[in-house]
Amino acid sequence: MLEKEENRQFDFRELLDQLYDGVYMVDCERRITFWNRTAERLTGYAAGEMVGGFCHDNLLNHVDAQGNSLCEGRCPLVKATEEGVPVEDEVYLHHKQGHRIPVAVRISPLRDKSGNIVGSVELFEDLSEKTGIRLQLEELRRLAHVDGLTGLASRCFLEQEIVNHLEERRRYGWNFGLLFLDVDNFKRINDNFGHDFGDQVLKMVAGNLRHICRPFDVFGRWGGEEFVGLVRNVQLPELAAIGERLRMLVEKSFIMKDRQKVSVTVSVGATMVKDGDCLKSLIRRADQLMYQSKQRGKNCMTAAG
Repeated sequence: MLEKEENRQFDFRELLDQLYDGVYMVDCERRITFWNRTAERLTGYAAGEMVGGFCHDNLLNHVDAQGNSLCEGRCPLVKATEEGVPVEDEVYLHHKQGHRIPVAVRISPLRDKSGNIVGSVELFEDLSEKTGIRLQLEELRRLAHVDGLTGLASRCFLEQEIVNHLEERRRYGWNFGLLFLDVDNFKRINDNFGHDFGDQVLKMVAGNLRHICRPFDVFGRWGGEEFVGLVRNVQLPELAAIGERLRMLVEKSFIMKDRQKVSVTVSVGATMVKDGDCLKSLIRRADQLMYQSKQRGKNCMTAAG
């Protein structure tokens, strides 16, 4: 009888390993008891790193769209366990490589045969796959217009896209904005941890840009630790909101190095295209706004029309 019970449990967990969604289970103390293969793929954390630990150890470090930490406060999993109700939400989890990933979470309480709550199960789905960015990057790779380190658009491709959008605006009046981002104190990262780790930091920043990018926007690496985003169909307040969200997501990201969290911030400049703009004038204005953010103390965004 015991052997049959063990076989049923094995089959049950094997089935969960085949699901498209990430799945993990916790007991009433929020200790992780199961971590499926899709959870490993989506987060970068192996089951051996997670099972036996607690979800509030902050490896996943869920934050909401405003950057508020959920693991230590308004945790959807805690609500499901304490109130005994299913909970759904959209949050950003922390990938092992440092960047944030948007996920839809669905949490249900687990009950024993007597109806007592013994834990919860969370399913999470990667929402970034629905943004269309993967299709865009496949096309960019085909055209050899991808930055080799970050996987974002190259400077050459960005320049051509900006020129194209300037021409479209001249002909049709279509508006667009530009974001210019620079990683704060990046030289200190290279000096303290080495250039290989500096490359990891750039990939982490790029990961945040990649996952917030809409299918019709273009984000790329301008050079060194500088990034540029071409954002279509926005006015200045919307552009500023996107720039602020990018700033927040980078600030909330981190990479583990020798058992310590290493994080960076970015300074952001945001501007809308103007009549008479050319590539040089538009980039210069966005760059100047970014430097105003540096002068204001870094880790902030400055926007102007």
